[in-house]
Amino acid sequence: MQNKNIKANQLKENVIYTDKDLQKYIEEIGHIDENMCNSARNKWDNIGKPLRSLGRLEEMVIQLAGITGNLNPTVDKKAVIIFCADNGVVSEGVTQTGQEVTAVVSTNFTKGIATINSFARVLGADVFPVDVGINKDMSSVKGIINRKVSMGTKDILKDQAMTRSECIQAIIAGIEIVHTLKDKGYNMFITGEMGIGNTTTSSAILSVLEDIPVEKVTGKGAGLTKNGINHKIEVINTAIKVNAPNKNDVIDVMAKLGGFDICAIAGAFLGGAIYHVPVIIDGFISAVSANCAIHLSKVCSDYMFASHVSAEPAGQMALNAIGKIAYINAGMCLGEGTGAVLLAQLFDYALSAYNETADFDKADFGRYKLLD
Repeated sequence: MQNKNIKANQLKENVIYTDKDLQKYIEEIGHIDENMCNSARNKWDNIGKPLRSLGRLEEMVIQLAGITGNLNPTVDKKAVIIFCADNGVVSEGVTQTGQEVTAVVSTNFTKGIATINSFARVLGADVFPVDVGINKDMSSVKGIINRKVSMGTKDILKDQAMTRSECIQAIIAGIEIVHTLKDKGYNMFITGEMGIGNTTTSSAILSVLEDIPVEKVTGKGAGLTKNGINHKIEVINTAIKVNAPNKNDVIDVMAKLGGFDICAIAGAFLGGAIYHVPVIIDGFISAVSANCAIHLSKVCSDYMFASHVSAEPAGQMALNAIGKIAYINAGMCLGEGTGAVLLAQLFDYALSAYNETADFDKADFGRYKLLD
């Protein structure tokens, strides 16, 4: 399903965005409602089935109740937000294809012919591609939300990817997209990305933030030979030396090594915490973005759900770094939000059981007891 009518508010042009601008948003983040979590847990325990027998499906509903502050939460209007941007490091030969593919695939999202569109139709979700940095004028493409910060990032082998102001601008764009869509009634957000070269930027960020050798967090991306992977590792190592990011300043790391897509996805996770809506982590790139968001606000972790373990070598490492356990392990590494859509469907099953199964009083059999 494709909604082509949304028009997001544009960030102001020619404005220098500062840490204070971002901090105003972060200060709005609050904790989930633990009392509501306990109430939801009690409701599960009163449903006519063996106690805790639906395992993590029960846990996701409990967390959802805490996020929304509602004992009977709903996720009946889901949005897949795909942040699209180009990366200058592609010029170093770290990918199988060129930057032009980002614009092509982003356009395909609007036509409903990409893999994520197929998945979203099964789920009944709407797909919203967002241009935060595609290296092409996309203004004539109907259906793409224009939040472009710049025509892609710089080549991190030679210079930092973006300015600090541009990084913050992209983060705020992600926050505001969540706000806009929530105002339109969407109550669950699925993160996706499209940007040739973004496994390179993600690997660089994860390596710095978690002190993991580049060799361990770098994979073939959309398809590289062994020699190609070795070259990619060399490029990332050199980029880290050239830019010398401060690992204790996540904005500095993102600005020097990241991409506008990573920044905007991190903003979407912050937006989930600000506006009390659940946001689903997709694969490797999304998990690295979640890590960045958590560095900005630890509390926002409680508003996230990890969908699947990416087949990228650092897929599990990225989840370990943020303390998240995925629900699905299917060897996927496509991106676009495809893994996150699968988890969103599980919420429908969990909520169906939570809302429709008879309690012990109506089930006509004795109560189960929780044993030590």
